[in-house]
Parts: sequence; structure tokens; C-alpha cells
Amino acid sequence: MQVVVLAGGLSPERDVSLRSGRRVAEALRAATDFEVIEADVDSALLTKLRQQAPDCVMPVLHGAAGEDGALRDVLQSLRIPFVGSGAAACRLAFDKPIAKTLLADAGVNTPAAVALPHSSFRELGASEVLSAVLGTVGLPLIVKPTKGGSALGAALVHEASQFPAAMVGSFAYSDVALMESWVQGVEVAVSVLDTGDGPQALPIAEIVPVNEIYDYSARYTAGTTEFFVPARLSTEVSQRCADAALTAHRVLGLRDWSRTDLIVDAGGTVWFLEVNVAPGMTETSLFPQSLAAADLSLGDITAQLVHAAIGRG
Repeated sequence: MQVVVLAGGLSPERDVSLRSGRRVAEALRAATDFEVIEADVDSALLTKLRQQAPDCVMPVLHGAAGEDGALRDVLQSLRIPFVGSGAAACRLAFDKPIAKTLLADAGVNTPAAVALPHSSFRELGASEVLSAVLGTVGLPLIVKPTKGGSALGAALVHEASQFPAAMVGSFAYSDVALMESWVQGVEVAVSVLDTGDGPQALPIAEIVPVNEIYDYSARYTAGTTEFFVPARLSTEVSQRCADAALTAHRVLGLRDWSRTDLIVDAGGTVWFLEVNVAPGMTETSLFPQSLAAADLSLGDITAQLVHAAIGRG
């Protein structure tokens, strides 16, 4: 059986994707007798896929190239089975304001937020727009691109004077910025896995970064963040976190695996931040840590997902 692991691409998260893809490929080779081929996303990819006609493709791509649904549309049109969510679900999850709206409609708490394109600041005047946003969202708030991951372009704003620089940083990664009320509390990630018996929440990962926010450096530099898996939460709060992640997985129509990022405030209220259709698989990523806490092997799980994808195909 031939499996192609797609990693890399041209997004700002390329390096993270390559690390994730390498780890997934190594795990598959160790656990199975599959022929595992690692491939990048470039102009030669589709020709290679047509020639090789792999049994399955496993996209381990982060950022727009792998999470906005476009690549999955192409794979579907080529009739190549693939692991992970379909194109439509990816588009919903990748757009943070849309995902927030759908989860809020489903009864999940999500922080107050405003999403605005760069053009709004030019047309309406930056100072007036910023003043209006502060009146709605308040301080402190976090600014981040509406599309993208790994906290690239995200910045915490405590004072109005920090707002313009934060907006510039966000617009470097996306034409639309999300300004979201910052909820202080315990940051957790809930990985969801479905190998055929329905989605199940894995042990919750608690994130304790050295810095104030779980930024790019804290995510991928060993020793800059402390993790507790399972999280140090009460049984009741843990269940609410799991329920929120499972709701996100269901409402957005996700498939196989996902990871939902949440904040638990001092009162035990769970707040939805975002969901990832292509969870990181690096040495410091959260999904593999949750698998390990559940006594599950990355190689065995990915093999099961490959077989499930082929069955769907």
C-alpha cells in the first residue's frame, strides 16, 4: 500500500509542516509495511500523484495551502482518498470569525470579537476604527489574522498605544484581522479523534507558556512552554472542555481528527478560540502528547485513519 504524506507548501508555517510531516511519515513506516512517500506541494505534485496513483494521501500541511480546503478539492477531483476533513469543513474551520459564529449559534461561549479588513482602516480612518473596536471589545484584547495558525501575527494589546503595531503585525499575514477580547485563564487544547467509532475527545492538554501568550516561539521552541496532559482541571470542567471540542468537530463537519483551542476562566467557564483541521505533529505539538497520554501510538492511529480514508474512497 502506498501512502503519500504531504508537507511543506509555501505558507509561513512551512517549517512546522515539514517537521510534522517527517514525524508522521516515520511513525507510519515504523508501525506498518506501507510504502510511505514524503512529498512537498509544488507545481510537479499533481503530475506525480497521477503517475503514482497512491492508495491514500495524508495532508500534514499548515496554513492556507493545507487548511483552506483548496487542496482537498483537488484531491477529491482526482479521486484520491485522503485523511482528514473535507474541503467544505476546512473552509468553515479555517476562517476564525465564521467558526466562532457557528459555535456561538451552537451554544458554545466565544469571546467578543470584531473582524475587519485592512481596507476599513484606509476608508474610515485608522483612529476612528480603533476607537470603535475598543468600545466594543475592550482591553485587553488579542489581535490575530482571521486565517492562519501557529499564532503567527498574533499580539496581545494591553494599552491603546499598542494597537496600531499589533494591527500591522496581523495584516502581514492576512488581509483581515480579528480583534478578540482576551480571556484570562487556563489555556487548553482538546484533540478529537475518530477512527471509525465516532469522535472521541483525547486527554486534554494544559498549556503554560513562559511568556504571556502561547505564541509561535512558545509553540515550537523546546523548554519555553510547560504542558500538563491530562490538564489540571476538575472532572466537571474537563467534561465541558471535551463537549466544546466535540461540538466544534460536529458543527463544522470535521472528520478523522481535529484540535480545538479553549480558555477556561477563573469561574470555570469554557471559551472557544479556534479549531485546527490539521493538528501539528512536531515534538512539541499537542495532538501527539494527547495520543501518548491515551496510550495510543501515532503510527497505529495514522494507519487506522489511512484505512478509513481508503474505505471512504
